Amino acid sequence: MIHVFLKEFNSFLNSLIGYLVVGVFLVAMGLLMWVFPDTAVLQDGYANMDTLFLVGPYIFIFLIPAITMRSFAEEKKLGTLELLMTKPLTETGIVFGKFLAAFLLVILSLAPTLIYYFTLYSLGSPEGNIDTSGVMGSYMGMILLGGIFCSIGILASSLTSNQIVSFIMAAFLCFIFYSGFDSAASLFSDGESALLVKQFGIVYHYESMSKGLIDSRDLVYFLGVGGIMLLFTKVVLSSRSW
Repeated sequence: MIHVFLKEFNSFLNSLIGYLVVGVFLVAMGLLMWVFPDTAVLQDGYANMDTLFLVGPYIFIFLIPAITMRSFAEEKKLGTLELLMTKPLTETGIVFGKFLAAFLLVILSLAPTLIYYFTLYSLGSPEGNIDTSGVMGSYMGMILLGGIFCSIGILASSLTSNQIVSFIMAAFLCFIFYSGFDSAASLFSDGESALLVKQFGIVYHYESMSKGLIDSRDLVYFLGVGGIMLLFTKVVLSSRSW
């Protein structure tokens, strides 16, 4: 697994993909947080990072599939997947190694935004007048959300040898899991049914964590969905030898 992880992560660093993803995310969030008047925090008058945590997931819906689209699709296209499978590596190790490489890149793209927190902490009146627990909970939610998106992207890449198809498939599934269930819940007039449908989507658990309360049910959801996606990816790889 470690060899796959290092190979994948180095491939990100040796290509434009890694730098482009991190750069696009930071530039987009920087403009939205500090420049564009409709979303700029200085125009709002409150020391909060709502713009990052509300808009960030939608940017991830497109950026993370761009990271993962080549994970298995490129291996299939070049014919190197069969070579990789002949090495003394387990299918679980291959899947998890590729996942960790993409996940680490997502975390690295999110890490520089901590500057926003320290800036707002200093600008607050009085200093430190910011919901720190809410910010930390939202950061944890963003990281876990990035993990689910990475696992979805890895699965999509394992299903095709075309990177564009992989990107579109992953972006669509990420959108469905993020806000699709929340939108579908509005179709139910019964409150209990609507709540049940909402709980299948990421938004419900993400918003819960953004309040600064880390509930074990939310953690189980994020880890469970991500684990299931990676398990499906392993099944797809195993089916090649059937």
